[in-house]
Amino acid sequence: MTRTSVRKAFRDFSIRLRTRKLACVAVFVITVLVIPQFSAGQSTGPAGTLASALGSIGSAISNVIGGGLNAISEILTSIETFQREVVWPQELIDRARAAVASIQVIFNNIRGLGQVAVASATLPAPRQLEQTLLSADPGQLNSLASQYTAVYSAVPLPSDASPQIRDLIDMTDAASQAAMKRAIAIDAIADMELEAADRIIQEVQSAAPGSAPIVEAGAAAWWVRANAHTQAALTELMRLRAIDLANAGAEMKLGAQYGAQLRGNVTDALRRR
Repeated sequence: MTRTSVRKAFRDFSIRLRTRKLACVAVFVITVLVIPQFSAGQSTGPAGTLASALGSIGSAISNVIGGGLNAISEILTSIETFQREVVWPQELIDRARAAVASIQVIFNNIRGLGQVAVASATLPAPRQLEQTLLSADPGQLNSLASQYTAVYSAVPLPSDASPQIRDLIDMTDAASQAAMKRAIAIDAIADMELEAADRIIQEVQSAAPGSAPIVEAGAAAWWVRANAHTQAALTELMRLRAIDLANAGAEMKLGAQYGAQLRGNVTDALRRR
């Protein structure tokens, strides 16, 4: 047997011996802790010391930590009672939900009034244009130009009107068609906002008190969007009013030009005589 094999065998024997020693010590400790001591010296020795230490730890947990935990539990119970009876009383929650339900009925009535038929055109071309204007369908915007021309005619040819008149007519037609397209888009936006309002009301009816601020924030965001769309509609009205004023001013300017030309023609005719 070589020196290396001797060292390996001695190392293996030492490891087995150490393992058995630790196992014996563990068995002895478990036996001391588990088996009750009936001798008079039960309070002395390692087992008695360990039992005394465990008793001191249990007493500290019950008296010190337990008292703090009880105080925390009482505070949490007081907070829960305050929230249930003062902050979010069930009676007020039920009253708020009933108010939301009544508001939903009002919204439904408003929606019904908005769907009342107001179309009044009788001839084919005006009826088609009117249907497009009241459709609230942005997909029909591309067909509006041809329908507008069928009702209000196209811009005159250069041989039929002066350049100034043709420019005025073209600008007026452009502003009118833009306003009609904007009206269709705003009608579609209004329908979407009504759907969002219905969804918000449904969420409010079933929302827990803690989630109500989230729903309120969503409603506030939609309110801001509705105001923005209203401003866009007012801007379109101002644009149409500006076109009307511009046309009135252009008519006076053209009248002055025609008057000047007429005076010049009369003066030339008198001079020839």
